[in-house]
Amino acid sequence: MRRPGTGPRPIHNPPNPWLSTDVEWLEPLRARLEPHLDATREILSRNESPDIPFRWSVNPYRGCSHACAYCYARPTHEYLGLGAGTDFDTRVAVKLGAPALLRAAFERPSWKGEQVAFSGVTDCYQPLEASYRLTRGCLEVCADYRNPVSIVTKAALVERDLDLLARLCREARCHVTLSLPFLDEAVARALEPGAPTPARRLLTLRRLAGAGVPCGVLLAPVVPGLSDEEIPRLLEAARAAGATRAGWLLLELPGSTQAVFEERLREALPERAGRVLHRIRETRGGALDDRRFGLRMRGSGPYADAIAGLFEAAARRAGFGADGRGEEEPPSTFSRPSERLQLRLL
Repeated sequence: MRRPGTGPRPIHNPPNPWLSTDVEWLEPLRARLEPHLDATREILSRNESPDIPFRWSVNPYRGCSHACAYCYARPTHEYLGLGAGTDFDTRVAVKLGAPALLRAAFERPSWKGEQVAFSGVTDCYQPLEASYRLTRGCLEVCADYRNPVSIVTKAALVERDLDLLARLCREARCHVTLSLPFLDEAVARALEPGAPTPARRLLTLRRLAGAGVPCGVLLAPVVPGLSDEEIPRLLEAARAAGATRAGWLLLELPGSTQAVFEERLREALPERAGRVLHRIRETRGGALDDRRFGLRMRGSGPYADAIAGLFEAAARRAGFGADGRGEEEPPSTFSRPSERLQLRLL
């Protein structure tokens, strides 16, 4: 949420490439959070990208009020006829049927109990989750079916579900990763104004680890020329908080995300904007983004190689093991409640 007293931001969206008209208001309107019903009929999304370490994901929401300027998911709002800027931050689609849809998917004979990732696109523990409890409902389904789960979030709200996470750890598999791109609170507030502070995320890591939940840290995104110098301190802080795995992703700026990020960067950090944009281009072959598989998550060129080398050395020094990418998924713990009941009756 925005800090008390700051009020809603003016509405600003880059032109939607899928619409033939664009509206500019002479007097800027103010953006307020507006949940919208999403009557989707499927909740499990299948990933085909070789760059992403999971096949199946659940996204109970579209859009995210964490309002991260760099969010790669922003252009997905344009397919809904909305904008990738303030619309993405405030006009959040809520999938009220998510838990029931997930239960139905798990009952299909074709479902074999592969790990399900929360969320993959937008944060499953964004502020609306406190009211709608859709992520919790989906996790309850996963616990009932003993289906393995992984979670990536920035939000302290994940602590609310420690009881479910502990149950999943006992009866299935569960791993929680905290996304932590920055330690500098001012930079974090400028680029991810609706997300918890870095210090609060480290406290969440400590509480998860203290409850016995396997947890890790994801430096995502690493912003060249801005946050790469923080990599060693980020990893040391996360390790001290109890993280056992660490990973990183280079900043991605697909489509309209470029305009949103550059505008926020120049507005909030004007003295650093030119250097940051120059460094990004150094890792993307002179452009602000490169969508090629194998490069979009890591970049290319000497500066990208230097970031990768710095992360690897700092991770070893901090005491982290492998990040788990590329590992073969263990046998599933999945079982349907009805099948377990039948076995007990025999």
